[in-house]
Amino acid sequence: MKYFQISILPFILFFLTTISAQTQLYLLSPDKKTEVIISVGENISFSILKNNKTIISPSTISMNVNNGIVLGENSKIDETMTNSVDHIVNRIVKQKSKDVRENYKELKILFKEDFALTFRAYNEGVAYRFEISLGGEQKVNSENYSINFPGDYSIYFPEEESFQSHNERSYIYLPLKDISEKRFASLPVAVDTKEGTLIGITESDLEDYPGLWLKGTSDNSLTGIFPNYVLEEKQLNDRDIEPTKRADFIAKTKGNRTFPWRIFAITNKDGDLITNELVYLLAKPNQIQDPSWIKPGKVAWDWWNYNNIYNVDFRAGVNTETYKYYIDFASKYGIEYIVLDEGWYKLGDLLSITPGMNVQEIINYGKQKNVGVILWVVWKTLDNQLEVALDQFAKWGAAGIKVDFMQRDDQAIVNYYWKVTREAAKRKLLVDFHGAYKPSGLQRTYPNFISNEGVKGLENNKWSSNITPEHCVTIPFIRMFAGPMDFTPGAMNNITKESFKPMFTQPASMGTRCQQIAMYVVYESPLQMLADSPTNYYREPVCMEFLAKVPSVWDKTIVLDAKIADYVLLARQNGNDWFVGAMTDDSPREMVANLSFLDDGNYVAEIWQDGINADRNGNDFKKVTLDVTKDSKLKVVLASGGGYAARIFKKN
Repeated sequence: MKYFQISILPFILFFLTTISAQTQLYLLSPDKKTEVIISVGENISFSILKNNKTIISPSTISMNVNNGIVLGENSKIDETMTNSVDHIVNRIVKQKSKDVRENYKELKILFKEDFALTFRAYNEGVAYRFEISLGGEQKVNSENYSINFPGDYSIYFPEEESFQSHNERSYIYLPLKDISEKRFASLPVAVDTKEGTLIGITESDLEDYPGLWLKGTSDNSLTGIFPNYVLEEKQLNDRDIEPTKRADFIAKTKGNRTFPWRIFAITNKDGDLITNELVYLLAKPNQIQDPSWIKPGKVAWDWWNYNNIYNVDFRAGVNTETYKYYIDFASKYGIEYIVLDEGWYKLGDLLSITPGMNVQEIINYGKQKNVGVILWVVWKTLDNQLEVALDQFAKWGAAGIKVDFMQRDDQAIVNYYWKVTREAAKRKLLVDFHGAYKPSGLQRTYPNFISNEGVKGLENNKWSSNITPEHCVTIPFIRMFAGPMDFTPGAMNNITKESFKPMFTQPASMGTRCQQIAMYVVYESPLQMLADSPTNYYREPVCMEFLAKVPSVWDKTIVLDAKIADYVLLARQNGNDWFVGAMTDDSPREMVANLSFLDDGNYVAEIWQDGINADRNGNDFKKVTLDVTKDSKLKVVLASGGGYAARIFKKN
């Protein structure tokens, strides 16, 4: 028997045993409600039970490396290692919460063929990962990821047409057996058992490896697929790089490493997906020695509103005067940042500034007003000029970069995310990835990676009618489960679904004003955009009372009531204040917000709610102020496509 030394905290239980080649291994979650059964013999498979009921049937997993070695076929167990962990993880950048409890049971199976499988069972779900110790350089030809379900389950399926994708999809609700082998989706997904349990599927600690996608099988199962390693590519323009030749393998990597965690979040109720922290917990811990400079906040954003500012004495556009106007607005309302989006530099050269723009002057002006400046860049141009450009941005005093249009997650592009985030951290620059795949834990490893698109967000209203109220109450349960979600809310022109039409230069939102306001409580993004024009916000001082005070990070999150694709009602705490947010789909609803989460004492609730005519005119809203205590119950009335937002604070 071989023994392995591992460093663990005193409260971690650790032991070794030798197991025969044909066996079943068992792993229970700390609350003993979730069980994982791992079968090792001719193949390796696992199944998952929740409350003694199978929710994932035996599913075979393996990895094909080095041109034909299949790790997981006729593999022999050398020994197993188990441990138990229960501690608190302190976050650098808060999101769902300030601190996260990490509590799991772990089983690590070491095989004679120089690989290992580690399973973890949390109360909130299950995860597993491969590990190899083969040495040298290895090619991963394929990874067998086949997930079988015991019944006629359905899925919220973000269907894709190509691996060349921004991963901005609608979630189609489909029976699993109706999805053919030709149809595939990006992650995350949510599988509906139809018995009160949802299974969120995604990955974490994605590094030096391609992203996982899922395809159908015309049965009650899903199969993993991966974009193959890119050998040749063609640059079509400054942002679109198209692979023209791919290898017959998915990754070329070092032979001693761990691979990404495969995650199955398991809910007791739909809202559990909103508060699930497995992606964060399974990521590599913070690698920035002193992250104290990383500051979350809200951002005044120019691109969505097409720089439609008015009642000014200068020509609005991509020029110094316009961005000083954005800074003045941000400063007035305590908004931490502005973005210089597309147009500030001549496309193709980050060091060639557009005439009429003085970036140094804008950044200096922002510093005088305590407003940071974030610079939008095309990913490929940044890659070509990485060090010289980032050095220049740091010299100017920029606060961060918004990197756009990667639209792939093959191994090379995944490595690009790590490289950019790491180099930006050296220069104390925040990073917001757009045109991006879903977050997969990098925001924990490098917390300067502060937000991420990879969601069909508000920008789509400029050219489509896909951002429906139903879509807006689906994404908190699925896409947001993976990590920060830069949806870019804040529209001040709000139109009913029946009357909505896309407008590129005068964009609006579908649904009510209060649904847009509620997004600042419901949607998680430590770098939260205000998408509309500062002039439009100046026109709405009552809405700005809320938007100026709502934070972008949270100490605590409590889901009060939620049903995927229908509605959400939750409360979040920041400091001494609580915020309540509610959103609904096309159906008007009445709900009750029980304020029992408050401490003793008297509070004031400032409430922004749908107006009586909001079903006819989405701009209609009403602000009310109430005295409340922890015994109070707030009546939440939502129009079709409606919302509700409240700020609750201690009474003086």
